[in-house]
Formats: sequence, C-alpha cells, structure tokens
Amino acid sequence: MSPLKRKRGRASPGGEKGKKVKFAENGDQPPSTTVQERSNEIIVPAPVSMGKWTNKERVLVFSSRGINFRTRHLMQDLRTIMPHTKADTKMDRKDKLFVINEVCEIKNCNKCLFFEAKKKQDLYMWIANVPHGPSAKFLVQNIHTLAELKMTGNCLKGSRPLLSFDPQFDKEPHYALLKELFIQTFSTPQYHPKSQPFVDHVFTFTIADNRIWFRNYQIIEEDAALVEIGPRFVLNLIKIFQGSFGGPTLFENPHFQSPNTHRRLIRMATASRLREKQMVKELQKLKRTEAKEDVSKDVTADVFLTPAEEKPVQIQLEAPTVKVVKKNKHKKFQRQRMR
Repeated sequence: MSPLKRKRGRASPGGEKGKKVKFAENGDQPPSTTVQERSNEIIVPAPVSMGKWTNKERVLVFSSRGINFRTRHLMQDLRTIMPHTKADTKMDRKDKLFVINEVCEIKNCNKCLFFEAKKKQDLYMWIANVPHGPSAKFLVQNIHTLAELKMTGNCLKGSRPLLSFDPQFDKEPHYALLKELFIQTFSTPQYHPKSQPFVDHVFTFTIADNRIWFRNYQIIEEDAALVEIGPRFVLNLIKIFQGSFGGPTLFENPHFQSPNTHRRLIRMATASRLREKQMVKELQKLKRTEAKEDVSKDVTADVFLTPAEEKPVQIQLEAPTVKVVKKNKHKKFQRQRMR
C-alpha cells in the first residue's frame, strides 16, 4: 500500500464515526482542513526509509552441498539480521569457485558470503567482493545460532546495526583490508526498502588469539547496556586473495593450522598417552616379579648359620671286613624258650 493512501477506521458501537488516518508525505503537514476534521484525524509521518536509496549493496548468502543443520541455521540467521541479502540454491561440490561470480551476476549481487563444507565437519567461509575482488577465506569455529536459549536479547527485524571494530584492525594492513570488507558486507545500506529506521543492535568484531570473534548485541535504551542476541562465531583467517575466489595471494596466516593436522595431533597425543600407560603397566609387572624373588630368599637366614669344623679327608685303602651271619641262630633261641 502506498504511503499516500488513507485508511478508514471502523464505526464505533455507539454509532460514532471512527477517526480517519492520514499519511503525510516526507514528514510534512497535511493540507489545511477544518477544525472538526483535524480532531477526527490521526497524522502518521512517513517512514524514514522513504528517502533516496543510493548505496545498493546486495549480499548473496548461500552454501555448498554437505552442510549440517547448524550451518543451515547460521545462514538463516545472517539473512534475518541482514535485510540486504539474497539466497540461492546450494552449489554442487564439483563446480569450481569461479562459478560463484556468474551466480552473483545473475542475482545482481556485488558481495558474497559463501559457506563451503568439507568432510561434513569442517566449515569454511568466503567473503568476496564480486567480481574484481579482493576475497578472504576463513575457517568457521564455535558456531552458536539465534535459536539457542543462551541468547536473551531481542531486536527489531530489519533494523540497521552499528559496527564496532577492535583497535587492532587499524594497526596491520591485512586487518585494515578485512575491516573495509566487513563494513561493506555487514552494514545495512541507508534507506534500504527492507530495512527499518532504527538502530538497536551492534555487530562487534574483536581480534583475540589470532582470530576474529563476531558477536551481535542489543542496545537497551534505559541504560545503554548490551545484551547478546546472536548468532556468534569465530573466524580463523586462512588467506586473502587479490581476485574474487582466487588470484594472487595477498596474505597468508602463519598461525593457521588445518583441521586435519589438528585432529592428527590429537590422535598422536592420545596414542602416546596409551603407550605411556602400557609402559607403566609393564614396569609394574617387572617390579612385582622382582619383589617375589626377593621374598623367596631370606636374607637374615645366614646370620644363624655356624661354620662346622672341617674334617680331614681319609682315604680307605683296604676293603671292609665281611660279617658272617649264622644261619641257625634263631633255632638256638627257640630251644631256650622251650626250656
């Protein structure tokens, strides 16, 4: 409905006519009317977004096949908090990344957020300025979405955000490039048709542990306190390219460690711990066997041994005499008993 249309109110049950609503163009006063008509009219000023829309940044947010549910929810949250985004179907894994430039041209988008899933567990995000570049590739970690109950804040859908950056973004050249890329991608253009004329939340980009931490906070009007809304995620920079989704490498993160290397180190550490446990068990078995041998030998038994006198060795040269046994000896005794 155009902002110049009138919306008539319903008649009240008492028979009185409802108040008329008039929309003023560009916030000006309506044409002069009578006092009675003015008393029955409510003037609603035109929205601020009726101004001239000059910054026509459009961001294409889509992904490759193989993403999990958490990534899908994160994409939906970004489309919710960024009204200047567009969606597209998932891209096939076999297609090259240069195809995205053609997709953005078809969708009339000059920025792109592309989520690339690998091994169904690693998530990479590309932020690119289409079609001339530059572009940056990140590893996305620690994803939390809007649907989680930890986030207690709330903001108007389609409202324009404030962007807050860490002071370290201005100290190094590659962070300065990323800052300009984030400003052009995440900031909602003024007077965008789908945006609301309110500023009630803040996007913060903080650098810690060689990573970029993204947070979304609500601004409370009473005391200007901040309450987190979500989503939240951590971006680990991999490379910055001169072109869109490719080209010469402008910067490569020396602190980046691939997920495959990280998992391999974890497996090696686990295997080494198991080997240490096995070695400890073998040492314990050896100690037990040695202890048993020591117990079988009584060391104190030698204290009570008395040395015997040594006897001279005698060699018998003559054969021993043979004793003659009388055969009728038992008969002699028998006769004596009879007597």
